[in-house]
Amino acid sequence: MPNLEHPAYPAADLLHLESLVPCRESQVSMLLSIFGERQQFSFPSIFIYGHTSSGKTYVMQTLLTTLQLPHVFVNCVEYFTSRLLLEEILIQLQSCSPGTEQTSPVHCDTLNDFVRLFKQALASRELQDQTLYIVLDRAEQLREMEANILPAFLRLQELTDRNVTVVLLSEIVWELFRPNIGCFEPFTMYFPDYSIGHLQKILSQNHPPEYSADFYAAYINILLGVFYMVCRDLKELRHLAALNFAKYCEPVVRGEANERDTRKLWKNIEPHLKKAMQTVYLREISSSQWERLQHDGGEPGQLKGLSAHTHVELPYYSKFLLIAAYLASYNPVRTDKRFFLKHHGKIRKTNFMKKHEKTSNHLLGPKPFPLDRLLAILYSIVDNRVAPTANIFSQITSLVTLQLLSMVGQNDQLDGPRYKCTVSLDFIRAIAR
Repeated sequence: MPNLEHPAYPAADLLHLESLVPCRESQVSMLLSIFGERQQFSFPSIFIYGHTSSGKTYVMQTLLTTLQLPHVFVNCVEYFTSRLLLEEILIQLQSCSPGTEQTSPVHCDTLNDFVRLFKQALASRELQDQTLYIVLDRAEQLREMEANILPAFLRLQELTDRNVTVVLLSEIVWELFRPNIGCFEPFTMYFPDYSIGHLQKILSQNHPPEYSADFYAAYINILLGVFYMVCRDLKELRHLAALNFAKYCEPVVRGEANERDTRKLWKNIEPHLKKAMQTVYLREISSSQWERLQHDGGEPGQLKGLSAHTHVELPYYSKFLLIAAYLASYNPVRTDKRFFLKHHGKIRKTNFMKKHEKTSNHLLGPKPFPLDRLLAILYSIVDNRVAPTANIFSQITSLVTLQLLSMVGQNDQLDGPRYKCTVSLDFIRAIAR
């Protein structure tokens, strides 16, 4: 029995829609109830939120396209100003009807112009008798625009006196949107994360035709058993599944096992999945490089990628600055004289020092340090004499921009800026070589 039922839409379209949005039937059913029939006024604004890769954008696009509902879909990251956003909505609205072409560019400077042009576009496209849906993806960008943009979209139906519904898609909760002066409250809807059962069902639908569905489902089960605790992103899991399936099939291709020899297949794929754990989200190597690495039986570290530190090219003194910053972050101030002075005299080890040196400073994390201490350590570890020129200070700023250093506190402190080193010991070792 189909899960999606609505008297306003054909049963065949609903059945097709249900097959396209697995594990999101309850959310689609709720949206259909809110939308109502094509001619009915829907809720003025709907706010849909959930974590990344929870199906918000895909479900809305599939729902509106499958049921052929008039809609405008805009990504607020691409159109990051109010003028670009409003003009893009009007441009898409002009081409909403089939067989129409845009004859002149749209210029919209203010919200009043948008309301006027919006009414004209609806009248010319004969959409007054149907609900128009304006979907704003990545809607959290609206908070960076003018203060009147978000409240206007929430009550656009009232401002234009037209049958229009605005749908906001975001990864953050509505409480972070609400202006201090108040605004129209949208209908709020939550998209939960996919469970492991949902991921198993969705990923198993992409099985290659040359293999049985049960064989591919067993592979997805193994993949999720390894990656589910560290990765719940459907897109990333789909990428990993496509990337490692050829290695899983190798015993079957060579004739060493059949599709039911799960134990042999697991032993063959296990070490390669552990290697793939090092590249989750990072995309350290391309798909072609990973396939070549699997064929050659090498290690991921053999290829230069995003976290293979040999590819980091820094200026000469920036490397020494980074090493000095690491030493300043992880060495106590009282040890500077012992480490960085050639004739420091005899250092007496007290019980206080012995007691505290038992705990590794790497477990305690980096400590902030002032600029003058960083430069003092730099001068001691560089063989040549370094003058404190503007070039040195600009390289410190560049390291902060690259997020290799972080600035602690405010810039207007009387005792000067304080920094903290944010890179790992392995990174410093690679730089130091």
